[in-house]
Amino acid sequence: MRVIAGEARRLKLVTPEGNDTRPTQDRIKETLFNMIQNDVPGSVFIDVFAGSGGIGIEALSRGAVRAYFIENNIKAVKCINQNIQTTKFEDRATVLKQDVLVGLKNIREDVVDIIFVDPPYEGGLYERTFALLSKLSYVTQYTMIIAECNLDMDLSVFEDQGFEIVKEKRYKTNQHVFMKRAAD
Repeated sequence: MRVIAGEARRLKLVTPEGNDTRPTQDRIKETLFNMIQNDVPGSVFIDVFAGSGGIGIEALSRGAVRAYFIENNIKAVKCINQNIQTTKFEDRATVLKQDVLVGLKNIREDVVDIIFVDPPYEGGLYERTFALLSKLSYVTQYTMIIAECNLDMDLSVFEDQGFEIVKEKRYKTNQHVFMKRAAD
């Protein structure tokens, strides 16, 4: 795994051993960032269920002013910290080794521009995460939320929590769902 573009382009990133995380493949990450390239510079970015931190680090490399990494797995947190040191983004990165629901509540920003959510596909984490996101004041009508999920997921879970799907990008094995808070 590597950083695709920007300040840290071509730097290799470490990933946790084992099957606890699913790092986003480089070609899928490149497609994702090509789709949001105009939104990333100057943004505040949250990488939820951050794994190795590859998505948040890519955002920093492409000009995000701050990235938060929320991850509870100690092996993954060690990888995130190592990757942040490798890319020299320590001054713009905040790692929260916490449960996602606690971590999201501990972010002190007026507005967050982009939130990337990639939980384990099973276990009801989408429902709980999006229920909380719908209540957080830094998630505004302008915040872009991107969920990575499997192809056969019922997307009504997002709409049921007050989010409007604005775009979907399907790949061979998974998809990115782009959404915003629904208008009142």
